[in-house]
Amino acid sequence: MSAHSLYKARTIRHEGEAGFTLIELLVVVVILGILIAIAIPTYLSYRKSANDKAAQSDLRNAISTFEVCNSDIGYPTGVTGAGVMTGCDSQKLSTSSGTQLTYFPSTASAPTAYIIEATNTNGSSPAKVYCYASAAGGSVRSITANTVVSAYAAVCPA
Repeated sequence: MSAHSLYKARTIRHEGEAGFTLIELLVVVVILGILIAIAIPTYLSYRKSANDKAAQSDLRNAISTFEVCNSDIGYPTGVTGAGVMTGCDSQKLSTSSGTQLTYFPSTASAPTAYIIEATNTNGSSPAKVYCYASAAGGSVRSITANTVVSAYAAVCPA
């Protein structure tokens, strides 16, 4: 094959490759739009579920912290917003972003039991609320927002 015939073949091939048409580009854009419309709500759902699980995990960690405190000097009488436990200065609660823990001691002084409630502001809507009652023991319970614990009770509402 001569150099002239190679040049001629290359020229013919380049003339047939004019690029993408407008219709082809529009089809690709529409397909990408559909995929994004499906992916974003799914991603947000996973993210909210992960925040709910973070609240559950923070509650379980808090239970361990309270029990360590109890084995040292007894349950704390209160917990500040910064996680400092009144009466048990050696321990501190830490939570994930958006998780709110609420502590309900059985008595104002020298509590013998407690209830802890946790929720994550970035979690599901309506908010999932989790609680644990030390007197009942067992596991962390999920409760509905309309039965949120507001004071110490013998058992977390189920």
